[in-house]
Amino acid sequence: MKKKNRSTLIFAVIALIIIVNALYILDERQQAIITQFGDPVGGAITNAGLHIKIPIIQKVHYFEKRILEWDGDPKQIPTSDKRYIWLDTFSRWQVVDPLKFYQTVRNETFAHGRLDDIISGTTRDVISSNSLIELVRNTNRELIFTQEYETSSLEGVQEEPIDFGRNNIANKIFESSKSLVAEYGIKLIDVNIKRINYVEEVRMKVYERMISERNKIAAKYRSEGQGSSAEILGKMQRELDQIQSEAYKEAQEIIGKSDAKAIKIYANAYNRDPEFYQFLKTLETYEKTIDEKNTLIMSTDSDYYKYLKKAGN
Repeated sequence: MKKKNRSTLIFAVIALIIIVNALYILDERQQAIITQFGDPVGGAITNAGLHIKIPIIQKVHYFEKRILEWDGDPKQIPTSDKRYIWLDTFSRWQVVDPLKFYQTVRNETFAHGRLDDIISGTTRDVISSNSLIELVRNTNRELIFTQEYETSSLEGVQEEPIDFGRNNIANKIFESSKSLVAEYGIKLIDVNIKRINYVEEVRMKVYERMISERNKIAAKYRSEGQGSSAEILGKMQRELDQIQSEAYKEAQEIIGKSDAKAIKIYANAYNRDPEFYQFLKTLETYEKTIDEKNTLIMSTDSDYYKYLKKAGN
């Protein structure tokens, strides 16, 4: 009896393992195919829920149903006008034929490798046949610059029109790559340019040109400032000279009137008593010429000592 119960238990466990192995659940975000001894069996399974397969000999391969992202490495590519640039692109893609996808690339890792080859190659072909301005600009809208930039940098420079523009070039890359990746059961959603940059050597020249243009604008401002400063200082000096001239003229007129008035007073005083006036002028002369530091040797008969002699008598 015990041996029979043990056999029943073993059989039940084996049956349970087989049943569990025969069932699988497919998530709404997934799709799958079944392989038997490595070969696909049937078509793609896309309906979410519980499904059945032959246990042990059949295997389930799951693939994403959602939109996936491909982000390529920056590539150094020459444009048609021989400008070397670093171009960084990205794309979105989706597995739409799981069976073909499994037969050609097996999994997402190998799919990314194929996308690298296809999109990068198509990008190089398209970019090398277009000029840099086509990649930088998107439309032929009129560019608006500041006044100082126009006067310092754009004299005699013509704005170059574009034929396609960045978005149309990205669409061209997308259209060229779309048909190639379809062979792998992949639907390409879009291809976009993430970043464009010059190579190091060209980038340094661009920076130098930008610095030169900024210096030219700064020099222009300094020159205008110095001109305005010289004009203000010149105007100030003219006004100062005019004020000083008018003040000097007015002072000389006052001095002239004062001298005339003083002379008139002196003349009136002299006419009233010439002897007294002469005496006062002589005393003034004594005050100006005789002091402790000066020595004056003169004859006693000189008129200079005339009033001193009278005072001694």
